[in-house]
Amino acid sequence: MRTCNLVVDSCCDLPFELLDAEGVYLLNFPYMMDGGSFFDDLFQTRNAQDFYEGMRKGSAPTTSQVPISHFLDLFRELAATGRPSVYLSFSSGLSGSFDTAQLALAQLREEGLEAEIYLVDTHLASIAEGVLVHEAIHQWKRGMTAADLAAWAQEARCFVNEQFMVEDLDTLRRGGRIPSSVAVAGTALDVKPMLAIDKDGRLAVTGVARGRKKAMRALVEDFQKRKNQDNQISTVLIGHADCPKDAQKLKEMLVKADESVIPIICNIGPVIGSHVGPGMLALSFWGQDKRENLSLADKIARKVKGGRE
Repeated sequence: MRTCNLVVDSCCDLPFELLDAEGVYLLNFPYMMDGGSFFDDLFQTRNAQDFYEGMRKGSAPTTSQVPISHFLDLFRELAATGRPSVYLSFSSGLSGSFDTAQLALAQLREEGLEAEIYLVDTHLASIAEGVLVHEAIHQWKRGMTAADLAAWAQEARCFVNEQFMVEDLDTLRRGGRIPSSVAVAGTALDVKPMLAIDKDGRLAVTGVARGRKKAMRALVEDFQKRKNQDNQISTVLIGHADCPKDAQKLKEMLVKADESVIPIICNIGPVIGSHVGPGMLALSFWGQDKRENLSLADKIARKVKGGRE
């Protein structure tokens, strides 16, 4: 018997069938496209190819936060089950929805709601969030309590590694995710910036690769460098925005590099896809502790502090 409810959101970009279980609740993020309003349901009601083809033809979808009313309804529904609940949220570094969830829960607490509900900011997005959610479901099925699951996720999120490349840098520029100068230079030189999510859940440029083939090799090399050496969890997620042939090729390259991996190919959903555009390719896995992968500024600050001591 499950000891708690598990809430995940559509920004995890996992295949819907992996989330389709009693006691797992899917929170759908909203997006707007071609004058219409929709909710990201992991392409259950809309074809991924049609969505990205629309972007190729000039559609520019936009996204927004989950309305507070949705969180209020969700938390009331969770309370009615009589079981504790855990929500694994899309990174607060990329969306204000986690803050909205906190406000909604605080409001219900003031109204007398006494349900045990834990909110966890994963500091992750897309298939990186998916890696955490995928393992959380395994822990949940094994009977982990809500309190233990929330504590596990707070620590485990630091060990989720990811890197991704995009085909059209202008999509990220329009969303304010990268500077205009990077987008212009990258497009002109056919340079593919390699991006990741830092320890605080924000987008970070980690390197560059000249051309798509070299960028795909860089994804595999990054995996080999940062993968979990203990090999305790072999699941690796490959995410793609309507480039299934490249995703399959990346899978073959990955298995050739490490036969122990268990790759799962995922469609990048419409909310994340609105910001990365068609052709995005990503790899996420369990690996090094992000808290030890310090930025240059962090390293300098630590050195200065050490010198003062």
